[in-house]
Amino acid sequence: MNATLLYRIASVLLILFAASHTVGFLKFASPTPEGLAVRDAMKNVHFQFKGGTYSYGGFYSGFGFYITVYLLFSAFLACHLGGLAKTQPEAVGVLGWVFCAVQAVGLVLSWIYFFPVPTIFSALVAICLGWAAWLVPAAKF
Repeated sequence: MNATLLYRIASVLLILFAASHTVGFLKFASPTPEGLAVRDAMKNVHFQFKGGTYSYGGFYSGFGFYITVYLLFSAFLACHLGGLAKTQPEAVGVLGWVFCAVQAVGLVLSWIYFFPVPTIFSALVAICLGWAAWLVPAAKF
């Protein structure tokens, strides 16, 4: 296994993560009446802030789409680092380790707050990124 392949695997995993995250947060509906009431309140209760009208449902959707964009950017970054690891490993530098650390923090947050599926995706991506960073000589501390 080489760093380029590991970064490319991480990239594919991140694209799958982004797609499943987007579908999941858009399609999720609580199986309980209490959960549905909370979702409806988030969508239907609006408040004023600094001249605009907002809802917690809007924040939920906005953050959900923001995470999708972040995951897609991360997929691009992983793919780009894979190319650099092959042609210019010294250019990867400490970025490979920082990228792994960010994903590791995401893994911990997934473990604490989310379901098994995002936790598994986060773990697999973190493993690929850490392994790839380890294999790129210029990226070691």
